[in-house]
Amino acid sequence: MKKLLIISSSAAAIALGLSAPAVAQEDTGLYMQGGYSYVNIEPDGADSGVDTNAITGRVGYQFTPMFSLEADLTSGIDDGEFDYNVDEDDFNLDDNDDTDLNDVIAASGDLGLNYLVGLYGRASVPLTERLDVSARAGYAYIDVDATVVTPGGTTLGVIEDSADGLALGAGLTYDLTDNWQLRGDYTYYDFEDTDTGAATIAVGYKF
Repeated sequence: MKKLLIISSSAAAIALGLSAPAVAQEDTGLYMQGGYSYVNIEPDGADSGVDTNAITGRVGYQFTPMFSLEADLTSGIDDGEFDYNVDEDDFNLDDNDDTDLNDVIAASGDLGLNYLVGLYGRASVPLTERLDVSARAGYAYIDVDATVVTPGGTTLGVIEDSADGLALGAGLTYDLTDNWQLRGDYTYYDFEDTDTGAATIAVGYKF
């Protein structure tokens, strides 16, 4: 929730900046972007999150020099590792063969990001002739799966889960040329029972 308040404050500050005098770029139209995302998924109450690497594709339309609508799709390219405490009695499992099902054993797991998709409204403010700062808000949906393996080598199964929620983000865009852009941003996803954040660096083309 603290992350959400911080990003909300940043977005509000940028939105207020729309009224400040600045020389806006006269660019409108379609744009496409693609790049790398670092995604952290942290369940509420967890000591640490699960980190995974992903690729992101994005398409948007710039309606005015300051407002655009965009959608992006992120898919994991590797699995993030996490620790999981297993109560043997819950699984009717005697993993260490001691005839006692009351043990709690430290298992390991892999979490994979199947996809993360979102739709956003985005406001941009020029800082210089080539550099813009932006904030975006929208709604997103995530789908993940996890595999948990005990120290004894027992696979407890693949757990698939999905969630949806509000998303807020902010970032910077630099015009490399009249058509090519470099963009970096961070987006916070307010999914139920899970804090998720994604930092993305992407190259884009304005048509």
